[in-house]
Amino acid sequence: MTCRILLLALTGIGALALLAGVIWFLSLPSPTHRTGPVPVADGEYTSVLHALKPPKRKRPLIAIVGINDATETTDYLVPYGVLRNADVADVVTLSTGDGPVRLYPALTVRAQATVAQFDQRNPQGADYVIVPAMSRDDDPTVLAWLRSQREKGAIIIGICAGAKVLAGAGLLENRRATTHWYYLKTLLRDYKNIRYVPDRRWVVDDGVATTTGITASIPMMLTLIEAIAGRDKAQQAGESLGVAQWHAGHDSQAFQLTRPFALTVMKNTMSFWRKEQFTLQLQPGVNEAALALVADAWSRTYLSRVTTRSINGNPVVSGNGMPLLADQTGDQQDNNGALPSVDMTHPADTLKQTLEAIAARYGAPTAQVVAMQLEYPWRKAR
Repeated sequence: MTCRILLLALTGIGALALLAGVIWFLSLPSPTHRTGPVPVADGEYTSVLHALKPPKRKRPLIAIVGINDATETTDYLVPYGVLRNADVADVVTLSTGDGPVRLYPALTVRAQATVAQFDQRNPQGADYVIVPAMSRDDDPTVLAWLRSQREKGAIIIGICAGAKVLAGAGLLENRRATTHWYYLKTLLRDYKNIRYVPDRRWVVDDGVATTTGITASIPMMLTLIEAIAGRDKAQQAGESLGVAQWHAGHDSQAFQLTRPFALTVMKNTMSFWRKEQFTLQLQPGVNEAALALVADAWSRTYLSRVTTRSINGNPVVSGNGMPLLADQTGDQQDNNGALPSVDMTHPADTLKQTLEAIAARYGAPTAQVVAMQLEYPWRKAR
């Protein structure tokens, strides 16, 4: 009798959980019709450039900081690659401790210094600090270091959900800001004094900048290059990326948790028989931004994950000197399990080709889920 009552109770709990799930799913909105980015007045962009002018050095020092156990792949690597290519500043990658920096959802690298070593070498601090999304928003080393850098006059730039880290450090108090669409409600719930600005890919307020989702790192870095070295230099950097123009305009309503998004994620998550693991052979001199976008995108399908391989197990050095640490050793002779090939020359084109390859393999809804996570306005090519 006791077992029967327990079974009935568990069945009832399961039914209630299922009902709650159905109610939650039905409460999600349908996709909104995209109207395109909201126009940005020239005066607003000029003000942003002025606010991002180098605060200390003629040739600025830019630090990109991450935690060792989980820092977002594209947030960390794209700013590094774009800024190093532009050669308008000295750029250093940092970690909280010694050892590898494991990026998520893919890739492992080695930072150039720890935050403690950086402080010893640069007691006056950086000109700019770039803060990626991190698996933990409350790392005490990061929070204390960010407060210290801001006190020394550095401009702090939070990429994507890096805004949550900035908020944890108290740097968004009574400031205008934005962040990745998925984390917006949580950010505004936990930090009620933040003044959210919709329809902007980035917002700058009193020495602190924030951006929307992952791919906003590209136009944000181009804007920073323009603030440091002028429009012509930024245009050159944009052309190398495959980006002809950029601005702060954004269609915030186009990025939200919808029924098609949730349905595709649930379907892919449950399709265990379709799961794939791809191997990405690391090549010396690879473009960091292109590598990050490819590995990031294929790791967000809920059907595939990306591992890396090097021939001899030694770190593979990227085009701008980033040591890449492989998951496996060996040469991929037969191309079995390799990612579909894309042009790695211009990262913006690389992303478009990667999304098309994902759509060809798994369908357009899955590619759209990836684009939504990257907060990238993608539509399948006809």
